Amino acid sequence: MAAANRRKVGPREHLGLLFALVLLLSLWFVRHTARDPASLSVMDGPKASGPPGTSEPNEPQASQPDHSHPAFGERVVERQRMVDSQIRDREVKDPNVLRAMRIVPRHAFVPTRQQRYAYEDRPLPIEEGQTISQPYIVAFMTEALKLDPNSTVLEIGTGSGYQAAVCAEIARRVHTIEIVEPLAEIAAGRLKELGYPNVFVRAGDGYYGWPDKGPFDAIIGTAAADRIPPPLLAQLKPGGRMILPVTGEVGLQYLILIVKDAEGRLDQRKVMPVRFVPMTGQVQKPE
Repeated sequence: MAAANRRKVGPREHLGLLFALVLLLSLWFVRHTARDPASLSVMDGPKASGPPGTSEPNEPQASQPDHSHPAFGERVVERQRMVDSQIRDREVKDPNVLRAMRIVPRHAFVPTRQQRYAYEDRPLPIEEGQTISQPYIVAFMTEALKLDPNSTVLEIGTGSGYQAAVCAEIARRVHTIEIVEPLAEIAAGRLKELGYPNVFVRAGDGYYGWPDKGPFDAIIGTAAADRIPPPLLAQLKPGGRMILPVTGEVGLQYLILIVKDAEGRLDQRKVMPVRFVPMTGQVQKPE
C-alpha cells in the first residue's frame, strides 16, 4: 500500500536532478584541481632532462645568483683569508675570480662533518665517494677560462656543485653534467637552495657533452681521463677555452689548457700537475 501512494517523478524533475548533480561535480573538480599560476614550476610542464630540481634556461637570458641564503653571510672572514693566503698570493689575479671565491660559501658544499675544514687549502671528501677540489685549483682553473658576464660554460663532473657556483658568479650560464645520478640530484638541490638559477644540472655521461646547449665559450672538466673526448672539442666555440685533467702514460695527471682559434685550430699545452678522481663512462672504453 505504501508504494501505491508514491508520487511519480516527471521528466522535467529528472533533468533538474541531473543538472544539479553535474553542477556539484563541476564545483568539486574546480576546487580540487585549481592552482595558483604563480606557484607552477618547470616540472609542471615537460620534464627537464636533469634530476629533480633542475630546469632548462629560459633562453636567451638566465637570472643571476641572488645571495639571499644565510650561508653567504657566514664565515666571511675565513673566505677572505682563504683568498688572500691561498689564491691571490699564488698568482691568481683575475678580480672576477677573486670576487667569486670570496662570495661562494664553500662550507655549504661539503658534508656537515667536513665543514670545519671548508676553508683549508685541500680537497675534501663529499658524497658518493667523490671529492671537492682544493680552493686554489678551483680558482686557477676558473681563471684559465677567462670568463666574462656573457660566457656560457660547460662543466664535466658536477661533484658538489662548488666549481659550477664559482663559474656562475662570473658567467651568464653554466651547464654541468654528473655521471653519478645521486650526486647530480644532491648538487642540483643544493644549487637551487643556495639561489643559482643560472646553473643547470644534468645526470649523464660527460664524454658526450651537452650538444643541444652548445657551443660553449668555456669547458671545464673536474675528473681525469686518458684522452680528451672529441665531442667536447666539437662543442667548444671558436675563440673558446677548455681546461681539464688528463692522465698520461705513466699515470701522472696534468691540467691541459686548450684554446680554439677563429679558424677552429687547437692549441694545447700542459699547465700544472694535479690529482683528480678518474672520469668514468664512455671515456674508459677503447677508442
